[in-house]
Amino acid sequence: MSIQNSKLKIGNKFLIVITCLVVLLLAAAVLSSSRYFGLISNSTSEVQQKTTKETEKQQKLIIPKPVADYEQAIISAVEKVAPSVVSIIVTKDLSVIEQYYFDPFAELPEEFKQFFAPFFFPTPKFPGVPRERVEKRQIGGGSGFAIAEDLILTNKHVVEDEQADYTVVSNEGERYEAEILAKHPTLDLAVLKIKSKAFKPVDLGDSDKLRLGQTVIAIGNALGEFKNTVSRGVVSGLGRNIVASGGRGVERIMGVIQTDAAINRGNSGGPLINIYGEVVGINTAMAFGAENIGFAIPINQAKQLINSAKKNEKIVLPFLGVRYITITKEMAERENLPVDYGALIRGSEEGPAIFPGSAAEEAGLQPEDIIVEVDGVKLDKYWLGELILKHQVGDTISLKVVRKGKPIEVKATLKKMPENK
Repeated sequence: MSIQNSKLKIGNKFLIVITCLVVLLLAAAVLSSSRYFGLISNSTSEVQQKTTKETEKQQKLIIPKPVADYEQAIISAVEKVAPSVVSIIVTKDLSVIEQYYFDPFAELPEEFKQFFAPFFFPTPKFPGVPRERVEKRQIGGGSGFAIAEDLILTNKHVVEDEQADYTVVSNEGERYEAEILAKHPTLDLAVLKIKSKAFKPVDLGDSDKLRLGQTVIAIGNALGEFKNTVSRGVVSGLGRNIVASGGRGVERIMGVIQTDAAINRGNSGGPLINIYGEVVGINTAMAFGAENIGFAIPINQAKQLINSAKKNEKIVLPFLGVRYITITKEMAERENLPVDYGALIRGSEEGPAIFPGSAAEEAGLQPEDIIVEVDGVKLDKYWLGELILKHQVGDTISLKVVRKGKPIEVKATLKKMPENK
């Protein structure tokens, strides 16, 4: 009996030990599993975080499609127009006065020179009579662009010197001698002709469709040395009337485009283009004492000149034949005028109000008449010359005129503008 009890006790202890071992093994297995799955979970979380960061980084590097398309449109527009943009170099034969010095002993024999050398060392130089020689020098420059294979449009003030020589330089550095084909009598525009059909003409846009805030790009020979400089901006004003001053004196320019695209010295005559690569203006002036205020002549004002130059190789423009002042509200109040807009026909120091033999004289227009409409278009946003230039020689136009406070209708048949106008 005691032996059996002893065996039973040993068996119970063995079972307890076995049970404890099993419990310990199960616990270890559970802990190992939890740690294993914890590592997997942590590893998965780290991978997910890393993937998320990389995705965010890639998203930051991706340019939104509208922005990319906009930038590509600008690049394409510049690449389209740039080969047609040129630099214009102005040179002239100028007299140069040179001071020179002479050696009074230069013609002496060597033995005499040796005698005088101890007394005159180094050999003295005495001023001689100044010499004059002619030297060709660059006196100016500007920009332009091709309107035909051999025709360049630029500003009139760039080529104002009739005695100077003009050279057109392409984007690739090719040089072409140029001659002045035509100058616009009233606008700051001129056309140069070269002997080679070297350029692709630009596409012309419609400046009447420009809107405030629209993107525009100015291209030109900035500062006279940086060819095909590109600056981007927006249309910041339309129909501006400005007074420009320079080597040609003071000039009033009507109906110009205002832009914040940088127009620097040397850009004059270069194109102002839209994002479709169409020329909508001709860069002409900048505002001194201000930042990012430049002006360009609307291309629609130049189309008459362009077409005439292509067809006739000279200017044939319509002409009404009046001298006038554009009326402002301040002027209307000051002079007690019956209207506060329009064109007041009035003479000046330059000549009479009505040109003799002109369309205006034949139509019966009189000094102090106020033209307020041309073919039904009011002269509150347009200036008279701008509307006249939209017509052809021989066109009959209808004018609404205020004469001594009363409105009348006048018909006028436009004539050819005199060449010496």
